[in-house]
Amino acid sequence: MKKYKIAVIVGSLRKESFNLKTAKALMAIAPESLSLELLDIADLPMFNEDLEATPPKEWVAFRKQIIAADGLLFLTPEYNRSVPGVLKNAIDVGSRPYGQNSWDGKPAAIVSVSIGNISGFGANHHLRQSLVFVNVNTMAQPEAYIGGAAALFDDNGKLTDDSTKDFLKNFMGAFEKWVDTHAKQ
Repeated sequence: MKKYKIAVIVGSLRKESFNLKTAKALMAIAPESLSLELLDIADLPMFNEDLEATPPKEWVAFRKQIIAADGLLFLTPEYNRSVPGVLKNAIDVGSRPYGQNSWDGKPAAIVSVSIGNISGFGANHHLRQSLVFVNVNTMAQPEAYIGGAAALFDDNGKLTDDSTKDFLKNFMGAFEKWVDTHAKQ
């Protein structure tokens, strides 16, 4: 199987983010055919169409990273039943300028992580809506909603819950097949 470059985009900027911890756990258990790289969206200037003629260097670099990726893995917390503004901004930045959508046709998967029982369900589905519009092929099954995240990690940020590890390993196996299927089309 070919080696695929996967851009990992975490929608939480918090240093002790459970989404970031989950991203790192996914990177550790990913199949060998997937090479996962965290993309930093913290310093992306807010999208402003007035800047498109001379885009900020952060926009240009981010768009190149997306274009170079064979697939996308999104991790999102839920803020007010939606995605964090920083994640929505990254989607907007990557989709512009008009006619040059960096996201176009990429296979992707979404994991929502929350300390609550609803597990970021609203954010997961709002993100899916935005990704449909920018023509990202988001994996439908298995869905990944990780709840009760505060109890899943040790003090060093390592995932300690075996059932969650097993679920995420199966999720990444399905994602590997999803990316491979889209690469062959």
